[in-house]
Amino acid sequence: MKGADMMKAADSRRQRHKWIVRLGLSAMSLLLCCTGCAGSTASVQVAQSGDNAESSNTAAPGPQIGLVFDSFVIERWERDRDVFNTTATQLGASVLVGNANGDVQEQISIINHMIDIQVDVLVIIAVDGSKLTDCVNRAHRQGIAVIAYDRMILGSLTDLYISFDNETVGRYMAEVINASLPTGGRYLKINGPDIDYNVTLINQGFDQTIRSDLELIDQTACQDWNDEEAFVYLTEHPDDLSQSDAIMCGNDSLAGQAVRALAERQRAGAVVVTGQDADLEACQRIVESTQTMTVYKPIDELAARAAEYAVKLAEGRDLRVTDTLTAAGLTVPYVSIQPVKVTRDNLDRVIIDGGFHLREDVYLHQS
Repeated sequence: MKGADMMKAADSRRQRHKWIVRLGLSAMSLLLCCTGCAGSTASVQVAQSGDNAESSNTAAPGPQIGLVFDSFVIERWERDRDVFNTTATQLGASVLVGNANGDVQEQISIINHMIDIQVDVLVIIAVDGSKLTDCVNRAHRQGIAVIAYDRMILGSLTDLYISFDNETVGRYMAEVINASLPTGGRYLKINGPDIDYNVTLINQGFDQTIRSDLELIDQTACQDWNDEEAFVYLTEHPDDLSQSDAIMCGNDSLAGQAVRALAERQRAGAVVVTGQDADLEACQRIVESTQTMTVYKPIDELAARAAEYAVKLAEGRDLRVTDTLTAAGLTVPYVSIQPVKVTRDNLDRVIIDGGFHLREDVYLHQS
C-alpha cells in the first residue's frame, strides 16, 4: 500500500471504529491505538501515580508495540505515527503511543510504564539519546526488544536503529550553499538541540562538504527544536544577519523563522536558506524563492519499515539487517533510508508527483 493510501486508511479507520483512547499518567499522555472487527473495544486503565498500572485490550490478539515520541512539535511526527500505526495494525499488531512533550523525564516514565505492562517491542524517538540507557537495559531484562527510531540512543545496544542518512542531509545543505555563494561568502548555522545525535551527524556531513573559502560567522542550537529561539537569536544578532549570505537551518521550522527575520529586513529571497523535512510551508517558501532548499525524507517508507521490523522482532523473526552503525563505542544494526535534495528545479517531481503534498497546497499563495 502506498503512503497516501495508508494515510487515508488510518483516517477512515479512526472515523469508523473510534480506536484512539486518550489517557493521563501524571503529566504524560498515552494513546492506545487498536483495530479489529467493527464490534471491538479498547480500554486502558492507568493508575494516577503510575504504580500498579494495568492495560486491558479486547482487540484481536497479536503483538503490542509501544511507540514513544519526543513530541509532536515538528510537523512530520503525526504522519510518522499514522503510517506506523496503519502498517502495524495491518500486520496484526496494536500500537500504544506515548508523547513525552519534549521532556526526557516524562519520556522515561512513559517507557517504564510500557515495560510494566509488558509491551512486546518498544520503538523510541528519543528526547535525549544519552539519557535512556537504563530504560533500554531494563526493557531487555524483561525480554522487550527496542528500536531507536530516527534518533540514535547512545550508550545502549538497541536491537535496531532505523533512520535517514543524516550525514547526507548535511552534505546536501552544504552543496546548495557551495553552489550559491561567491568566494569568501559568509554563513550562519541555526542548529537543532545538541542532545539530538542527528544534529551531530548533519553537521558532520555539512562540515565535511562546505567550501573552505566560506566563512562561518556564528552558530546556535535551538533546544527542543524550538523555532522561536531561532527568531530571537537572529533578532539579537542583527549585524551577523545583515552580513550573512546563507543560513544553514537544522529543519524547516527553523528555516521559517530565518525567513521571517530576513523579511523584516527586506532580505528574504536575497539570502540562501536551507532546511529539511519538506514541510508544506517550506515547499511554499521554495516556490516563493524565500527558502532555497529542503531535504525530502520519505517518512512513509521509514515508518512502514520500522513497523514491519517491530512486528518481526515481536514474533522472534530474524530482521536480516546487515549494515551497522557505531557511535559512542557501540555498534548496532542499522537501516538507512536515503533522503532527496529538493530545490525549485525538482520540487514538482519529488514533492507533488510523489504524492507528499498536493499541488494546490504547495502553490496556495500563487496567483
